[in-house]
Amino acid sequence: MTEMRMKVNGSVESLDVEPWVSLLDALRDRLGVTGPKKGCDQGACGACTVLVDGMRINACLALAVQYDGREITTIEGVAHPLQEAFVRHDGFQCGYCTPGQICSAIGMLAEYEAGMPSAVTESPGLDEAEIRERMSGNLCRCGAYNGIVDAIMDVTGR
Repeated sequence: MTEMRMKVNGSVESLDVEPWVSLLDALRDRLGVTGPKKGCDQGACGACTVLVDGMRINACLALAVQYDGREITTIEGVAHPLQEAFVRHDGFQCGYCTPGQICSAIGMLAEYEAGMPSAVTESPGLDEAEIRERMSGNLCRCGAYNGIVDAIMDVTGR
């Protein structure tokens, strides 16, 4: 067991974990934080997306011990205009992927603001193609992609 501390949604948490426990499992099973979901457990769907020090990651691919001393934000710790925009634009249906989608969108906007390029970046600005590319790591089995893109465009004033 490894003793670790991390700040989760503003609260400092101490826990003992085996070195092989994923951040997702530590959050859900040890701390009772249920916003991040276990979709594929392979980093392919984005349902487990959380913010670590403001950067988005797939929590299912990260070992909890790597994040000792770091700040983790899940949907439970988010207060962002994207949440209301998702409701306004029907950016969710069943809601399973929504926590990861919103955390990913927040991280994506921070990456964009920091000037990080994407595979699509050609035109200036954050247009629909750019948003779709940057959000492509988050899958929605219900197909709410148009609402998700509309919500992001709404919040960014596009």
